[in-house]
Amino acid sequence: MARRGHEAARALRSFFSALRHGPLPKANHPAAPPRIGLALGGGFARGIAHAGVLEVFQRYQIPIHSIAGVSAGSIVAAAYASGASPAEISRAGCAMRLGDVASWSLGRMGLVVSERMKRFLERLMKRYRFEEMQIRLGVLATDLCTGESVCFRDSGDVFLPIRASCSYPGLFQPVRHDGRLLVDGAMSMEIPALLARQLGATHVISVHLPAQGGERPPSNVFQVVNRCFQILQTRTEESWRAASDLVITPDVRAIEWDGFGCGPELLKAGEAAALSAIPKVQGWLENPELVRGSLTALPGTIPA
Repeated sequence: MARRGHEAARALRSFFSALRHGPLPKANHPAAPPRIGLALGGGFARGIAHAGVLEVFQRYQIPIHSIAGVSAGSIVAAAYASGASPAEISRAGCAMRLGDVASWSLGRMGLVVSERMKRFLERLMKRYRFEEMQIRLGVLATDLCTGESVCFRDSGDVFLPIRASCSYPGLFQPVRHDGRLLVDGAMSMEIPALLARQLGATHVISVHLPAQGGERPPSNVFQVVNRCFQILQTRTEESWRAASDLVITPDVRAIEWDGFGCGPELLKAGEAAALSAIPKVQGWLENPELVRGSLTALPGTIPA
């Protein structure tokens, strides 16, 4: 009994001595793998570049946890989340024309309506409801009256949210939903980086499709509206960049908003920008504890 008492006292002294010399070693638990989210901006025909980004991520087996989109980015995001491959998305984008998603219907609030978009989406997508998607999906539209972003996610069919998110003011008539008039999601948030994070992403990659510069004055009404978009979107740029860990910017400035005939060039631009980002993304997968602020500028990308 006496020997046991001495041993217990010695163990207790050793314990307190260890505390004086520093904390006990922590258990070595591996860090959880990152959940990568993609946030896809708008750009009308330039949205084809998103498919080039997705193709590279698929080629390098980059796992995508969630995806969010506005305007053209909402079509690509929904198609990919539904199970469509980047190749299928790129083929549909390159073959698409305005008449595939819109029909002329002159009215006080726009020139075309987007009911045809449902048939186009039904051919492209594999699933049609948020809760059925293979990966988590979010779509942003804008309330025309309040100017607030309207988020669609988790449940319900995707057709109306995408139509609303793509309702380019002045061209498409607004979409009515729950007593609201909804228009292009990029009106309130150019890139839905925060939504991608709210869907559960730990690392958010935003894909920004820049429009042509404003050096030359607009020559038609669509260029006027497009230039107004650019001016407006500079007001939200700081917000979505703050919610991004990496921003990929395909070089699509030379291509017009309706340049569907430039599909191959748009795909190559998306691929080139994504390839330059692959080493950084692979670094996240190898070391999940890498955080925002450690990122460096990459060709074709802009650090958040």
